[in-house]
Amino acid sequence: MASHKIERTTEDIRRELTAVFRELKDPRVTGAFLSIVRVEVTNDLSYCTVSVSAMEGLDRAKEAVKGLRSAGGYIRRELGHRLRLRHVPELIFKATDSIEYSANISRILDSLDISESEDKNEA
Repeated sequence: MASHKIERTTEDIRRELTAVFRELKDPRVTGAFLSIVRVEVTNDLSYCTVSVSAMEGLDRAKEAVKGLRSAGGYIRRELGHRLRLRHVPELIFKATDSIEYSANISRILDSLDISESEDKNEA
Protein backbone atom coordinates (compact mmCIF):
# COMPACT_ATOMS: atom_id res chain seq x y z
CA MET A 1 0.00 0.00 0.00
CA ALA A 2 2.77 2.43 0.89
CA SER A 3 4.58 1.73 -2.39
CA HIS A 4 1.63 3.13 -4.34
CA LYS A 5 1.86 6.36 -2.37
CA ILE A 6 5.61 6.59 -3.03
CA GLU A 7 5.08 5.98 -6.77
CA ARG A 8 2.32 8.57 -6.94
CA THR A 9 4.39 11.10 -5.02
CA THR A 10 7.38 10.42 -7.27
CA GLU A 11 5.31 11.08 -10.40
CA ASP A 12 3.82 14.23 -8.86
CA ILE A 13 7.30 15.51 -7.99
CA ARG A 14 8.54 14.78 -11.51
CA ARG A 15 5.60 16.61 -13.08
CA GLU A 16 5.97 19.66 -10.86
CA LEU A 17 9.76 19.79 -11.23
CA THR A 18 9.31 19.99 -14.99
CA ALA A 19 7.02 22.99 -14.53
CA VAL A 20 9.34 24.67 -12.01
CA PHE A 21 12.37 24.19 -14.30
CA ARG A 22 10.55 26.17 -17.01
CA GLU A 23 10.08 29.08 -14.60
CA LEU A 24 13.72 29.30 -13.47
CA LYS A 25 15.67 32.31 -14.67
CA ASP A 26 19.20 30.99 -14.09
CA PRO A 27 21.04 31.05 -17.45
CA ARG A 28 22.77 27.77 -16.60
CA VAL A 29 19.36 26.09 -16.53
CA THR A 30 17.42 28.03 -19.18
CA GLY A 31 20.23 27.79 -21.74
CA ALA A 32 20.12 23.98 -21.83
CA PHE A 33 17.55 21.59 -23.18
CA LEU A 34 17.03 19.64 -19.95
CA SER A 35 15.17 16.44 -19.39
CA ILE A 36 14.37 14.76 -16.10
CA VAL A 37 15.51 11.19 -16.64
CA ARG A 38 14.67 9.68 -13.26
CA VAL A 39 13.21 10.72 -9.93
CA GLU A 40 13.80 8.48 -6.92
CA VAL A 41 12.28 9.16 -3.51
CA THR A 42 13.35 7.40 -0.33
CA ASN A 43 10.70 5.44 1.58
CA ASP A 44 10.48 8.04 4.34
CA LEU A 45 10.21 10.90 1.77
CA SER A 46 13.25 12.65 3.24
CA TYR A 47 15.42 12.64 0.10
CA CYS A 48 14.65 12.88 -3.59
CA THR A 49 17.34 12.16 -6.19
CA VAL A 50 16.68 13.82 -9.54
CA SER A 51 18.72 12.66 -12.54
CA VAL A 52 18.94 15.36 -15.20
CA SER A 53 20.27 15.06 -18.75
CA ALA A 54 20.97 17.72 -21.37
CA MET A 55 20.78 17.35 -25.12
CA GLU A 56 24.11 19.18 -25.44
CA GLY A 57 25.97 16.53 -23.44
CA LEU A 58 27.24 15.69 -19.98
CA ASP A 59 29.27 18.87 -19.51
CA ARG A 60 26.19 21.00 -20.15
CA ALA A 61 24.14 18.83 -17.78
CA LYS A 62 26.76 19.31 -15.05
CA GLU A 63 26.60 23.07 -15.53
CA ALA A 64 22.80 22.97 -15.32
CA VAL A 65 23.01 20.90 -12.11
CA LYS A 66 25.11 23.67 -10.55
CA GLY A 67 22.31 26.11 -11.37
CA LEU A 68 19.68 23.74 -10.00
CA ARG A 69 21.62 23.30 -6.75
CA SER A 70 21.86 27.05 -6.29
CA ALA A 71 18.09 27.34 -6.85
CA GLY A 72 17.39 24.29 -4.64
CA GLY A 73 15.68 26.25 -1.87
CA TYR A 74 13.33 27.96 -4.31
CA ILE A 75 12.56 24.67 -6.09
CA ARG A 76 11.87 22.91 -2.80
CA ARG A 77 9.59 25.72 -1.61
CA GLU A 78 7.67 25.66 -4.91
CA LEU A 79 7.21 21.89 -4.62
CA GLY A 80 5.83 22.37 -1.12
CA HIS A 81 3.30 24.95 -2.32
CA ARG A 82 2.23 22.98 -5.38
CA LEU A 83 2.01 19.50 -3.87
CA ARG A 84 0.98 20.44 -0.35
CA LEU A 85 3.28 17.88 1.21
CA ARG A 86 3.76 17.89 4.95
CA HIS A 87 7.48 17.30 4.49
CA VAL A 88 9.11 18.22 1.17
CA PRO A 89 12.08 15.92 0.48
CA GLU A 90 15.58 17.33 0.20
CA LEU A 91 16.48 17.48 -3.49
CA ILE A 92 19.70 15.92 -4.78
CA PHE A 93 20.45 16.73 -8.42
CA LYS A 94 22.69 14.47 -10.52
CA ALA A 95 23.84 14.89 -14.12
CA THR A 96 23.62 11.98 -16.56
CA ASP A 97 24.45 11.63 -20.24
CA SER A 98 21.51 9.43 -21.19
CA ILE A 99 20.08 11.77 -23.86
CA GLU A 100 23.47 12.12 -25.55
CA TYR A 101 23.97 8.35 -25.30
CA SER A 102 20.56 7.64 -26.85
CA ALA A 103 21.17 10.14 -29.64
CA ASN A 104 24.51 8.47 -30.38
CA ILE A 105 22.88 5.04 -30.59
CA SER A 106 20.24 6.47 -32.91
CA ARG A 107 22.94 7.96 -35.17
CA ILE A 108 24.72 4.59 -35.29
CA LEU A 109 21.52 2.76 -36.17
CA ASP A 110 20.71 5.32 -38.86
CA SER A 111 24.18 4.96 -40.36
CA LEU A 112 23.71 1.22 -40.88
CA ASP A 113 22.87 0.63 -44.52
CA ILE A 114 20.10 -1.96 -44.35
CA SER A 115 17.56 -1.87 -47.12
CA GLU A 116 13.93 -2.76 -46.53
CA SER A 117 14.07 -5.70 -48.99
CA GLU A 118 16.78 -7.36 -46.86
CA ASP A 119 14.57 -6.99 -43.78
CA LYS A 120 11.61 -8.68 -45.50
CA ASN A 121 13.72 -11.58 -46.80
CA GLU A 122 15.06 -12.32 -43.32
CA ALA A 123 11.62 -12.31 -41.72
